[in-house]
Amino acid sequence: MSRIANAPVTLPDGVEFKQSGTQVSFKGSKGELSMELHPDVTVEQEDKSLRVAARQQGDRRQVAMAGTTRALLNNMVTGVSAGFERKLELIGVGYRAQAKGKSLSLTLGLSHPVDYPVPEGLTIETPSNTEVVVRGVDKQKVGQAAAEIRAFRPPEPYKGKGIRYSDERVVRKEAKKK
Repeated sequence: MSRIANAPVTLPDGVEFKQSGTQVSFKGSKGELSMELHPDVTVEQEDKSLRVAARQQGDRRQVAMAGTTRALLNNMVTGVSAGFERKLELIGVGYRAQAKGKSLSLTLGLSHPVDYPVPEGLTIETPSNTEVVVRGVDKQKVGQAAAEIRAFRPPEPYKGKGIRYSDERVVRKEAKKK
C-alpha cells in the first residue's frame, strides 16, 4: 500500500492556509483555491507543513483517501505558489492557433475554423502560431483544457499530423505495402 499520506505538505513562503470545519483554502501569489475535505480524513497544520491522516489507520479505504487528499493538497499548494502549464504543438501544413481575447481560434484542416472558449481561471497563450500554452492554478482544469484542445485533432500515427503535447512521443506506423 502507498504511504504517500505520511509525507508532509510543505507550505512555501507567501502561501496562506485556512481551515474551517471540512473546508480548506490556500491563498498565494498566483491565486486562491479551496476544497471540501472527505469526512474520513483529518488535516493538521504544524508550523510550515500540513499532515494528512486517516481517521482509522487500519481501514484501507480511509488510508487510500488520505493519500489522495495529500496529493490534492500538494497540487493546490503548487498551483497557488508556482502555477501549472501545459504546452501543445500543432503539427501539419496549415495548422494554426491564435488567441483572441476569451477564445482560442484553431485552423486544423477542417472545413471550418474551431473556436475554443477559454474556461474561467485559465489563460491560453500562443507564442507562435503552432504552439499553445495553457496556464492556471488548478492542475485539473489545466489538464482538462489541454485535453479538450488536443481532442479536436489528435495526432495520427501515419504522418504524425495533429495536436500533441510538447513532451508527447507519437509512434509512427509504416504505410501498407502492396
